[in-house]
Amino acid sequence: MTSPRTGVMGAAVLQQWGLDVHADTIYRLVLTRKEWGIAQIAAHVGISETEVRATIDRLVELSLLRRSSGALRAGSPSVAFHDLLQRQRADLLRRQEEFVATEHAVDRLIQEYSELCAAGARHECDCLESVEAVRARIETLAHGATSECLSFMPGGAQSPESLEASRPLDHEMLERGVSVRTVYQDSACNDTATLGYARWMTDLGGEVRTTPTLPIRIVMFDREVALLPLDPTASRKGAVEVCGEGIITALLALFEEVWNHAAPFGSGRQRCDQSITMQERELLRLLAQGLTDEATSKKLGIGLRTHRRMVADLMDRLGARSRFEAGVKAVEKGWLAPAS
Repeated sequence: MTSPRTGVMGAAVLQQWGLDVHADTIYRLVLTRKEWGIAQIAAHVGISETEVRATIDRLVELSLLRRSSGALRAGSPSVAFHDLLQRQRADLLRRQEEFVATEHAVDRLIQEYSELCAAGARHECDCLESVEAVRARIETLAHGATSECLSFMPGGAQSPESLEASRPLDHEMLERGVSVRTVYQDSACNDTATLGYARWMTDLGGEVRTTPTLPIRIVMFDREVALLPLDPTASRKGAVEVCGEGIITALLALFEEVWNHAAPFGSGRQRCDQSITMQERELLRLLAQGLTDEATSKKLGIGLRTHRRMVADLMDRLGARSRFEAGVKAVEKGWLAPAS
């Protein structure tokens, strides 16, 4: 007797060679019920005689059955199945060779198209007018990066969508040995997701630093091309891609200046002295410029309530009853440079 499990396995194997789900049952009946005709097999299986004949024809094609003097005879299962396996192996080898040839052709096309892009398709400034276009361009540049990726990430906490989009690209670059250096604002360390991402980056070998404020969002690849926001106050409006030598040189100098004064990630709040942090001093400097609470908090990448709490704390530590008095006392303590 054939177990249900054996029957299922046989049906699955035979289906690989274009046979239907009833082929295993029909084949077994021909082997064990030699006296049965087409009508009896069809009645037993529960399908039409036409379907039985079609299945038997296919079994004959595969040499599992053979016709002799008008009767069906079983071929050698060992010979037939080994022959089928050899055919399948040959087909797999052929397909593998075709895949390798296609892979080489694709590599050549990528190189040719990339050279065309570098030679004439890129202007010194190209506009990318949607978030999707920006992310697609960053993905292309990240995959093509060979040495370095530098970025400023202002705004404090980064959006979950931005972090999710960046993770596979940063991972792939670091795996290839590309140097990845990123500067966040100090306030980013107050956000669990951004903080976790920065830790993940440093664990993989990336370098992360923080600073109280950042001038603009920048992503630069291999010191050859950079992306800047079309509107610094609304990064979702898109970006401009720049690649002119003069512009890249200036952006690189800006990055290195900020990087050299930023605090290494994980070193704690960077302090000017034992009494005030860099973020607090920047807050005092922005207030001294006459910026509103809203503008100051935005530059620091913090919420308005956090901003006002920091101001109140500084005034308390300075013993000041007004912001003007706080500014005067901050200069006296050396926390803030006097106005020129």
